Parts: sequence; C-alpha cells; structure tokens
Amino acid sequence: MSQGARRLAEAVEAAAGEARFSGVVRVDLDGEPAYEAAFGLAQRGHEVPNTVDTRFAVASGGKGFTALTVVRLIEQGLLARDTTARAVLGDDLPLIAADVTVEHLLAHRSGIGDYLDEETLGDIAEYVLRVPVHRLAETEEFLAELDGHPTKFPAGTDFSYCNGGYIVLALIAERVTGTGYHQLVDELVCRPAGLTDTAFLRSDQLPDRTATGYLLRDGQWRSNVLHLPVRGNGDGGIHTTAADLSVFWRAFLGGRIVGGDWVAEMTLPHSSVPAERARYGLGFWLDETGPQVRLAGFDAGVSFTSEHDPATGVTWSVLGNTDDGAWPVARAVRSVLDRG
Repeated sequence: MSQGARRLAEAVEAAAGEARFSGVVRVDLDGEPAYEAAFGLAQRGHEVPNTVDTRFAVASGGKGFTALTVVRLIEQGLLARDTTARAVLGDDLPLIAADVTVEHLLAHRSGIGDYLDEETLGDIAEYVLRVPVHRLAETEEFLAELDGHPTKFPAGTDFSYCNGGYIVLALIAERVTGTGYHQLVDELVCRPAGLTDTAFLRSDQLPDRTATGYLLRDGQWRSNVLHLPVRGNGDGGIHTTAADLSVFWRAFLGGRIVGGDWVAEMTLPHSSVPAERARYGLGFWLDETGPQVRLAGFDAGVSFTSEHDPATGVTWSVLGNTDDGAWPVARAVRSVLDRG
C-alpha cells in the first residue's frame, strides 16, 4: 500500500468508526481502485455485512441519470431544450407556468412549486406524502403529489433546487416516447455506459447484495421502507454500486452516454449556489471554484456522494445506508485528497 493510500485508509477508518458509518468507500485513479472498503451492515435483522459490491440507493444522485435520459431524447429530436412542459403535460399540473421549459427544469431554474421543498424541510424522516408510499411505483402515480404547489418565481430568474421538477422531467420523457421512465434510464443511460449493477429497485422487494436503508430513532434502528416511495423516480432513488459509479463517470465524461457538446453543457455552471458552496449545471453539482463534478443524495436512510476530478483523474464515492453516516467519511476523503 502506498503512503497516500495508507493515509486515506487511516483517515476513512477513523471517521467511519467515530460516525458508526455503514456503507462503502471507493477511491479510483484513472478508473482503477486505489482504495475500497466496506463498513457496517446491509441488513441488520440478519446481520448481513456490507461488501464492496453491495448496491445502495443514492437518493438525489439519480437526478444525473434523469438529466442524461432527457438530453438523450433531445439528441434524438424527441425533445428540445426549449420544449415547454405545458406542450407535453396538456391539462395536467396547471400551476406549472406556460413558459417553463425542459432546460429550466434541468437547471432547477423553473420556479415551480415543489412537493418536497428542501428549503422548508425539517427532519428528513418526518415529511408525509399525500399518496401512500406503496402506491408510488410509476411516474404517473406521482401526479397527485406534484399538483397544487404554487409557482415560487418566474422561470429562468433564479435557482431553487426542485425535486418535483425532476419527476416532471421523467413524466415528459415518458409521454414523448410512450416508454416507462425506468426502462428509458436503463436503455439510454445504464446500458450505453456499461452499468451492470444499477437499476431502480422496489424497497419492499430488494434482491440479495442490496443494502436496506436505516434510521436511528429512539435508540432503535428502523428500515426506511415506510418513508420513501416504494420505487424511485425522476428525482432520485436509483440503486448502484461504487464500481458502477466509477464506470459511470468515465462513460459520461468520455461522451459514451451523450455527445461531447452536451457533456460540456451539462457540466457548465448555470447557477451559483452559495448555500451549498457549489455551482449547478444540468443534473450535476459542480465545485464552487474547481473542475470537480459531483452527484449527491440525502434522504431517510440514505447518504451518498460521488465526485470526479477531471484534472487529476480521481473518482471517489461514499455510499451509506443511514441518513447521516456518509458525510463525516466524505469529509475525511476530501481532506486527504486535497492534501495530495
């Protein structure tokens, strides 16, 4: 083990122990793992340990997959960046303004009201959805959640992170193709990228080698199955592995999912987001000043971040199956990498 890898292992293991981290950490250089380790349990009732190839839900990390799916449809001529949501939605979701476009939705600059507004959200595990979670398996079933939220600001005038906007994008993708959103992501993103362990899984039907998400409440670990839609959708919830994320970054930035011009556009800053000490492109977070591109997700029983630095060729991912454990471990990884 090199001196750098040893420093990384020591820092990660110390942070993981202190935070009681449950999940996987992987750091790659030019696509080859320099460090990977698994911690904690994938399934607590039967004491099944996490392994380096365990699949995790990544919450809003899935927004990048939605964005890429929509951009592929633009490349195919089925959508345009200035296609309005209204042109596709018809009479559905009447509070979405007539001038809101696909690009506004991709950039979180649509101004539409959000069914899950993170600016006003308190405890991530305490919000209650209108539709019982076991019924939220397909995109059309989210219509009742998306409806009735007033516009926050005129389209294009500001940035406001909008979960509902990405489900609207999934709905638009389905309606212009006649194909379900989950199938579109598989056909247009996962297969071209070569992702073999990435898919939208039902939380009440998880296969082997897949982590259950957990919340610590009143000193007891409870699964997140009652807190989230039973199957993820446009705003997040895809399951993946650390290895697939490494493949994903190389495929995306190498132009194997969308063309090079769109790679540049999606990683171009469209907004500054000082509250997050970051910028935002189209479906991807960007470092506040540097070239790093990032996906991140946080939800009940989920904490996740994955970042690629095109300047150094380093990719690193932290996938956790609790709602807070990944963050101190991610800080430890970043601290070691920043010191070189």
